[in-house]
Amino acid sequence: MQRYEFTVIPAPRRGEKARGVKTSEDRFALALTNLMNRMGAEGWDYVRADVLPCDERAGLTGTKTTYQNMLVFRRTIMAAQGTPALVAVAAEPTLVPRAPPVSMGEDVMPAQLAATLSPPVRTAPSVGSATAGRYGPGKAPPVVTPRADAAVD
Repeated sequence: MQRYEFTVIPAPRRGEKARGVKTSEDRFALALTNLMNRMGAEGWDYVRADVLPCDERAGLTGTKTTYQNMLVFRRTIMAAQGTPALVAVAAEPTLVPRAPPVSMGEDVMPAQLAATLSPPVRTAPSVGSATAGRYGPGKAPPVVTPRADAAVD
């Protein structure tokens, strides 16, 4: 079964100027042609044009209805390969940190086994260090940067 993705864009409201294109109908046709060719180059197929109502604000409390001309395009989604975004994600390898394999038949020292399974231990600064009393373990002193407008001697 083929699956599609759709995109809806507003139709051009003004024509494009070009050499040899003089009437407003020709300019509008040129703008529409350029838009259709650009979408076709990206793989989109033209489906239809729709005129849809749009409620807009008019003043403080009023509303008015305007009509927007929209162009509908579609392109097929490859069912066997998935969408391009999903293929790119699936192709990336996933890295999962794992402990080295340990077989049950071998004698493994408990310290070696604990070192492979537990995260590294952080140590607090020594009691005699300059920052231990003021900032405590895991906290660093603030970084002081000179001001740009300060006078330099």
